[in-house]
Amino acid sequence: MAENLRLWLRLLSTTTMIEAELRRRLRAQFNTTLPRFDLLAALDRAPEGLTLGEVSARMMVTNGNVTGLATRLEAEGLVARRPDAQDRRAVRLRLTPAGARAFAQQSAAHAAWVRELFAGLSGAERAALHRLLGRAKQSLNGINQEEAA
Repeated sequence: MAENLRLWLRLLSTTTMIEAELRRRLRAQFNTTLPRFDLLAALDRAPEGLTLGEVSARMMVTNGNVTGLATRLEAEGLVARRPDAQDRRAVRLRLTPAGARAFAQQSAAHAAWVRELFAGLSGAERAALHRLLGRAKQSLNGINQEEAA
């Protein structure tokens, strides 16, 4: 039992350390936050745009959080709101050209930082860790599906 608890704490502390470093670097280099980066990333993967509900589901945050972020990013010219072609009551968020340029710079730096943070592991170790975490995730998905039934 203690081994499982130690494993969970190791995963949690490692994730927290990585996230804290990425947050620090985003703030220092781009004067931005991880939630802003995540919203731009979600929109970058959806050239047709996303509704506020779709963004909040992808980011696993409330619509209120997304609305506030979107309002600030829109004021900075990085995001635009447009009526949904299929549902005029809905609004879709899209990256503006300036938003796409800003995200391209941020995502290139982010990728380099992540490479740097995992540089202490060999390629084989990274592959093994990825595989094992995938197996753990599958196990958790099975538990979550059982609880939902």
